Formats: sequence, structure tokens, C-alpha cells
Amino acid sequence: MPKQSNKIEHTEDRLLSPLIYQALDSSASGIIITDNRLPDNPIIYHNAAFEKITGYTKQEIIGHNCRFLQADDRQQAERQKIKEAIQAGEHITVEIRNYKKNGDLFWNELYISPVVDEKGAVTHFIGVQNDVSRRKQVEEKLAMEKDFVEKKVEERTESLRNSQEYLNSIIETIREGLVVLDPNFKVLKVNKAFLKIFKVSEAETIDKLLFDLGNRQWDIQTLRELLLDILPTNNPVLDYVVEHDFPYIGPKTMLLNAHRIELEGSYKDRILLAIEDVTERREIEKRKDDFLSIASHELKTPLTAIRGYIQLLKRFIDAENAKAIDIVEKSDNQIERLNSLIAELLDVSKIKSGKLDIHHNDFDFDKMVKDTIESVQLSNAEHKILLNGHTGVICSGDETHLSQVVANLLSNAIKYSPDKEAIEVDLARFGDHIKVMVKDHGLGINDSDKRKIFERFYRVKNVQKKFSGMGIGLYICQQIILQHGGSIWVDSELGNGSTFSFTIPIKKTGIQNEE
Repeated sequence: MPKQSNKIEHTEDRLLSPLIYQALDSSASGIIITDNRLPDNPIIYHNAAFEKITGYTKQEIIGHNCRFLQADDRQQAERQKIKEAIQAGEHITVEIRNYKKNGDLFWNELYISPVVDEKGAVTHFIGVQNDVSRRKQVEEKLAMEKDFVEKKVEERTESLRNSQEYLNSIIETIREGLVVLDPNFKVLKVNKAFLKIFKVSEAETIDKLLFDLGNRQWDIQTLRELLLDILPTNNPVLDYVVEHDFPYIGPKTMLLNAHRIELEGSYKDRILLAIEDVTERREIEKRKDDFLSIASHELKTPLTAIRGYIQLLKRFIDAENAKAIDIVEKSDNQIERLNSLIAELLDVSKIKSGKLDIHHNDFDFDKMVKDTIESVQLSNAEHKILLNGHTGVICSGDETHLSQVVANLLSNAIKYSPDKEAIEVDLARFGDHIKVMVKDHGLGINDSDKRKIFERFYRVKNVQKKFSGMGIGLYICQQIILQHGGSIWVDSELGNGSTFSFTIPIKKTGIQNEE
């Protein structure tokens, strides 16, 4: 890309004229604009083609650094080249492996160009991306065709796939029920797991239409939708939930995975239907959720009474009895800790039942963050929480729950960086979104744990023995942010600390003290 000096109007809400925005949105290339003046150089604009190429929505793009497109594939040399070019404020063109929201790989031909102001300072970067996967695939195919040995291996592998013995061994090895259908949904093969789960014989299934099995007990409307409507347009179909009350074996909850095979030869046009019986698992999850809900409510009542007794005890203790006062204070602190744990369990129960109340009211977002930091700082004097930036807006949302998110992220940052004093909080506003970043310099998180860190009751394995917790704080944070229409994520490397970030739409535009 030729080097040029682009100029952008320096306001938060109007970077380009409506005509230019319309032109950008008409482009077939994905286009983004990042703000180099804000922490982590976040994306503040993208066109429609960028969403189409990547599969992500606006809420999942705005506020993120564009490196999220590389997912866990972070060892590419091109990433370092991009980092150096951005630090130097230079143009760069690279081809880099990116991943769509559904995990599909695509090759991105990426052009990055800096935008400078009148003083020559880089204020923004413009990125233009094109999906060149087809070209890369052609190149790879030509290389493979030149390799005679690889071709022979592929021919032998294809022959093995086409053998009846090979297919049968695969079918019987799978623990879930598996059905092989022809294009007209006639049953060609079932495995032993299917016969056992649904209490039928091969004679009752082979060469029968799927919907006719067992006095038409498999004539299920959702199953028909899967095979007739969804499968032909979406190959494969994964984890499709079907609930049905079978006449002989009772109600079942099943996860169905369907794949249409389009091979030449004697196995042309087969449909593989894998059926996982998750009835018991779902029932166990329901009983666990019910237990958490009941236990949390039942524990709340005696805990309130104990708190009252402790407060009463404080009034009767001799002021000169330092040991007794210390014991009571420690007891009170532990009761407060237990009360917080119970409150989190109640939140989880409300989230699972859809009863977590989010009340949208106008409040000063910066003041909320500052007050939360001061509250956390009071009980953690050994750490220093540094606040950078401001949003200057009146936000519409649930102030109490958003404060809970900030407090939880701060508490985690302190807990998992015991040997580091500084915790950094960055605030920024771009367009109609607010971004909060909480950065620590502690243990960090590996790639496999990052994918699960926001799951309910999940805890990172290497910290379970060192630090207490139930693994529900981040799950609650995620649900609160999602209910505000926002996004939350983590950037981290093992041993190099973590940065938890979230964005939410402002909704209200009452701006205060904006610079």
C-alpha cells in the first residue's frame, strides 16, 4: 500500500462524513479503524464486510484489539511484524491466519496504514482485509499434487475409508447411538449403543424408514426439522436438542449431531446421525441447580441471625479485652466472607432460572468505578490500584451489578498477583461504547484455560490448591455484561499477568467533562 498521510476529524463520534461511511460499508473488503490514543488500540469502527468475513457482530468487535482474530494461534511471525509496524507508526502488508467466530480458519491479506494528525502524531490505524483463503487453498493443492508420496498415501487412505470393515469398526466403537441413513432416511446401519439405549433389535430397524421405527415413535417433529430443513443447508448440524417421551422407555433428552457425506462410489450420499442420551446428565444438573438455590436461601436465614449475635456480642465485650475483640472481629470478617459466597450462589441460581433482575437507571459511570476501587482498596492496602482515563458519561444500566463486576475483576487481580503491588484500571469511551480494562502482573492464564474461564464452577487447575474460590465470579460477571448488551474477554499469557476487559453500550449520552 503506498505511504500516505490520512487525516481524521478528531472527535469521538464523527471520524468520517456519512458519505464516507456509506462508501466504506459498500466495500467488499473488510475495513476497521482503531484508536491509537486509547489503551490497547481498540477497534472503534468496522464496515459491514468485516462482520461478513469474520462472522462476529458489532458487540463482539467494538472495543477489542484486532489480535482477537488470531484466537489461540499466537505464534505467527506476522503478529510480531504487525506489532513492530504499529509501534513505529508505519504501513505494513501481511498475510496472516485468522479465525472466524465459528472457529473456521481463513487467510487474511491485511493492509495496515497509520493516520497522523497535524503534528505528525499517529492517532488511528486503518486496516483493510481480504479473505484470500481460496488462493491459498489453490497454492496448497498444487504443492500437494507435486508430492507423489503424499498422493499415494491419500489414495490408500481413501480406499480404507471406503471399506465396509473400516466403517463398521468406527460405528461400533462410538459410545453414542449412531444411525446410518440413505438420502430417503431409510436405516442402513445402527450400532450396538443405539440398540441398547432405545431397546430395539437390528431386525426392527434395518431397512426401515427412520420415522416409522417402533410404531412411529421416532416420528418427532424436531427430528424432521433437523433432517428436512436444517441439514440440507447447514452441514453438519451439531448438538441439536430433541426432547421426546418414548412409549416404552419414557422421556429422553437427546443431543443430535448429523452429517451428510458426499462421497463417490458405493457409499455415496450417506447421512450419519449420532444420538447422545443426556437425560440423566440434564437431570443431575437440574438437581444441582435446585440444591444450590435451596441451600443458598436456607443458609441466608441462620447467617443473618449469627451476624446479629456477633454485633450484639461486640457491645458487651470489655473494651480492654483486646483478645476477645480480635476474635469477634475475625469472626465478623469470616461471616462477611460467607455472606458474599452465599450471595454469589444466589446470583448463579437467579441467572439459571432467568430471574436475575437488571434495572436500568442513569448513573455516573466514572464515579461508580472510582467508588468501587476505593472500597476494594480499603481492604487491600498491600496493593495499589491505579486508575487511568475517564469516560465522562452518564450511563444507563444497573449500577449495583456493574459495580459488582468491577469489584470482582479487581479482587481476582489482587488474589492472583500476591507478589505484585500494582493493579491498573483503564477507562475509555469511543462512540457509543464504554470500555474497562483491569490489568494485573500475576500468574497469567494458559490458552486452554482461557477458553473455559467464564464457565460456571470452572477453576484454573494450577491455582486450585493455592487459592480458594468456587469458580462462579467470572461466570456472574459475564452474565451481567451480556444482559447489558456488552462483551467481556481476557488477554493473558502464563506467567505474564492478565488483562480482563469489558465493553457496554452507553445508551444515554449525558456527557460530563469531556475533553
